[in-house]
Amino acid sequence: MIAAASEDREFREEVRTWLTENVPTEPQPVDIQEMREFDLDWQRRQYEGGWAGIAWPAEYGGRGMTLTQQLIWYEEYALANGPHAGVNFVGLNHGGPTLIARGDDAQKSFHLPRILRGEAVWCQGFSEPEAGSDLASLRTRAVVDGDELVVTGQKIWTSYADAADYQELLVRTDSTGSKHQGITWVIADMRSPGIEIRPLRTPARDRHFAEVFYDDVRIPLSNVVGEPGQGWSVAMSTLGFERGAGFMADQLSLHRQLEDLIELAGTVPGPDGRRPAVRDDEIARRLADARAEIAALRAMTYAAVSRNARRATPGPEGSIVKLYFAEVRQSLSRLTMDVLGPRGLTFVHRHEPDGQTGAYLYSLAASIGGGTSEIQRTIIGERVLGLPR
Repeated sequence: MIAAASEDREFREEVRTWLTENVPTEPQPVDIQEMREFDLDWQRRQYEGGWAGIAWPAEYGGRGMTLTQQLIWYEEYALANGPHAGVNFVGLNHGGPTLIARGDDAQKSFHLPRILRGEAVWCQGFSEPEAGSDLASLRTRAVVDGDELVVTGQKIWTSYADAADYQELLVRTDSTGSKHQGITWVIADMRSPGIEIRPLRTPARDRHFAEVFYDDVRIPLSNVVGEPGQGWSVAMSTLGFERGAGFMADQLSLHRQLEDLIELAGTVPGPDGRRPAVRDDEIARRLADARAEIAALRAMTYAAVSRNARRATPGPEGSIVKLYFAEVRQSLSRLTMDVLGPRGLTFVHRHEPDGQTGAYLYSLAASIGGGTSEIQRTIIGERVLGLPR
């Protein structure tokens, strides 16, 4: 845990007490609309209790506290087994932080309080069928018509699109320069005429993915974040937040998952069918390795947060955290399935008690979402280590 000053220790106790008294005991729903209602209700409860946007500016509904205190909140939240951000993930970890760093006053004043109060859900419109993690190859285009953008194209893998009110959308407004130029980051109202949403089912039996189609969708130019054609820079800010602080709660929850797994390994038979799994030398070694890896991941995250506290937007080092997080998460999920043995063949959704099988299937996305591990290695090589292209 963080070495805290006396005020941080008092803050930690306050956080722990509130979470103990308020964390929902019922599981997060699987149905997307029921999940929206559950997640927004929980977000409103945090806001009303004074716990929404710990490090967000106070003028927009946050508490304006330190990043250390934000980390304390995430730590205690994970230990209290708080629900995943769910439909609120993009608004809290992408859209909101991007607007704080790059939005204008009108955009901040309108959207940030609504995100924190649990009044609006955001989704991300970045990936496309023929582009994937190569965002610069996007083809969804927008042309200026008076004071509006007219958008035509398609996005894919859009989490919570059918539950969202707004979307952080990347469109191509100019095709004359390099592929990194001419991209615009814009806020799309998901209720706009011309938007069609087609849900997709994942191997983990979730239905939070969707394809989104845009047929002459009109978006006010006032919804452009940053300057038209300069959206690549804004998008890098968005992904910097996602690859760093955006996964902080998930990273810290790995510690709790591991400790639960160690306890489980003491109660289920190991590979020989006679002794508990934790008494098997190979299982015990892997559990110890997992504990060391999770501790290393936490240290990397704290170092990244410390660096980013001195910057307006996160640096490319967030890709190191993102890459290692994906590897540790998938490794822990595989270890869980090995501890379970044949019992792991019975599918239980990850949002339900004992949902290790669903969690294993969901972990496969960790090396894809937010940019594939291959993309992260390229970023680390070129932008962190300075290796030649």
